[in-house]
Amino acid sequence: MSVQPLRFFQARHAEFSALLAAPEEGGGLLASLLSVAFRHFEDRAREQCRGAEPIDCRKGCAICCTLRVTATAPEVLHVARHLREDSSAEVCVRLVRRLLAADGLTRDLDEQGRVELRHRCPFIEQGACVIYAVRPLACRGHASHSRRACLQAAAGRSASVPYSVAHRDARSLVQNALQSALRDCGLGWVSYELNHALRIALSLPEAEGCYLRGEDLFADAAVHEVPAEEMADGFELIKRIWVGSFAAG
Repeated sequence: MSVQPLRFFQARHAEFSALLAAPEEGGGLLASLLSVAFRHFEDRAREQCRGAEPIDCRKGCAICCTLRVTATAPEVLHVARHLREDSSAEVCVRLVRRLLAADGLTRDLDEQGRVELRHRCPFIEQGACVIYAVRPLACRGHASHSRRACLQAAAGRSASVPYSVAHRDARSLVQNALQSALRDCGLGWVSYELNHALRIALSLPEAEGCYLRGEDLFADAAVHEVPAEEMADGFELIKRIWVGSFAAG
């Protein structure tokens, strides 16, 4: 039986908070947080997809990879570390050059502007994502039931794409729980435009340490689709419901 969204959010918030309260030595905190986040996202999406129409996304299909991508600070820093440590020098230089060019074109464009620009993500090569293993929750949570509908939308012939509600909702629950836990710890917790934030992260050798000390590194790249105050109020309401449920029990 599926765990109700409120209980799922509360459990993930508690898990993320516990990890943040007892950080690992050797700089493994962000990797641990995201390993948990990605695992719970996959489990939740898989569970909610049972009996639903199958997903039509396949390797080599990058139709949606022109959309604006937002990410939390841990996700941005995780991608930056991957580029620095898990890519060859040649590959890293090539990808960073493309990232800088993409950021120059996409900086400050809203979602509609990015759709109209149709500029492909700098991390797509031969139709495949070269940072697939560390891609943000926003990418993981964007799935379609019809590749044909995606092609028609990309060509401007249709505005209707049957996106997977299960993937979208799983992404939202996990990401919001992570953001709430980061906020409680006094860390940057809003969402950031990926290209811009990555450019900032890659320009600072000590970016992870600065972030974990509470520095707001990515403020210039922040995206406020939902006002931060409104999100914070929502997180506080959920926590009050949680505390109240324990008191009642």
